[in-house]
Amino acid sequence: MRTAIVGFVIASAFTIAALAASGGSPVTYIPADQVKAAFAKGSVLIDSGNYMVHASRRDADGQAEVHEKDADIIYMLEGTTTFITGGAVVGGTTTAPDEIRGSSVRGGEARTLSKGDVIVVPKGTPHWFKDVSGPVLYYVVKVR
Repeated sequence: MRTAIVGFVIASAFTIAALAASGGSPVTYIPADQVKAAFAKGSVLIDSGNYMVHASRRDADGQAEVHEKDADIIYMLEGTTTFITGGAVVGGTTTAPDEIRGSSVRGGEARTLSKGDVIVVPKGTPHWFKDVSGPVLYYVVKVR
């Protein structure tokens, strides 16, 4: 678990360094009650254009996803899921600019994710939350 936390801190440090180099933005503070409300439904906390922070929630399996421009840094807070990365999206269709969704992933590598785990999914990599033992709560930092 210590390794996962260290990985999350390192990934966050790189994100912060990139933001600082981009000329900086005002500090954003989100009180705990707003964060809790965001996790209750799963929603975006911050969207700066260069990065996004999601308070994500899954109560069931999701669709397979590919983000053509965004890397995902995922930090698990609660629950357990099988997370598939790589392989090929089954039935993939473009649902928004640079976003592909499908029913599942064929092939790829399966990992069990649970509280405290961190995983970084590079842009263009298929990924899928499968076998969700919900609720699964996690932060996603999307970096463009």
